[in-house]
Amino acid sequence: MKKIVIIDGGPRKNFNTASILQKFADGASSVSDQIEVKAVRLYGIDYKGCMSCMACKIKGKASNICKYKDALTPVLEEIAEADGLVLGSPVYFGDVTGQMRTFLERLAFPWLSYNDYSMTAPKRMPVVLIETMNGTPERNNSHGYGSMEYCITAALGEPERLMAYNTYQVKNYDRYELAGFSEEDKRKYREEHWEQDLQKAFDAGRRMAEQLKN
Repeated sequence: MKKIVIIDGGPRKNFNTASILQKFADGASSVSDQIEVKAVRLYGIDYKGCMSCMACKIKGKASNICKYKDALTPVLEEIAEADGLVLGSPVYFGDVTGQMRTFLERLAFPWLSYNDYSMTAPKRMPVVLIETMNGTPERNNSHGYGSMEYCITAALGEPERLMAYNTYQVKNYDRYELAGFSEEDKRKYREEHWEQDLQKAFDAGRRMAEQLKN
């Protein structure tokens, strides 16, 4: 049985990022019942970022899995044994959410060797990085996964990237002080692109599962 782990770094259970990730899961599950798809919501877990305990660097006991014990530990252990990884986050202030960033610290710091600065994960695997954002393709301030994308690439392999642009911030713009945005323009863009974004996520899930199946 192969396993794909999906990490949802968004705070809202049923909005843009969650919807995209669900479509990815649907695509992966459509390929084979021999591929398990496990989704984890970071906002539902009580954990911290890297504690700088250096337990993963102790001589004779070095580990490429974080040794700090909390609610994130079983998730990191599952990823270490998984066959595919998907990371999804909305873009806030040009970056992934704080929850995603702290998760990535815990995931990637044990990979880093301070002997030769290599990055070594427990195993290499296909990775998809997903961003949802208010910005448009022509105008956005997203830095994506930033320096952590280098770590992911070095340790796991070159990721596939999916971006959903100009997403809704809220369902009813009349309730909020959001006069800088045209709800009509947002709605028009969504009508033209949202189903395409969902289909791209479904197709990406299917591709990863086909890769694992073969």
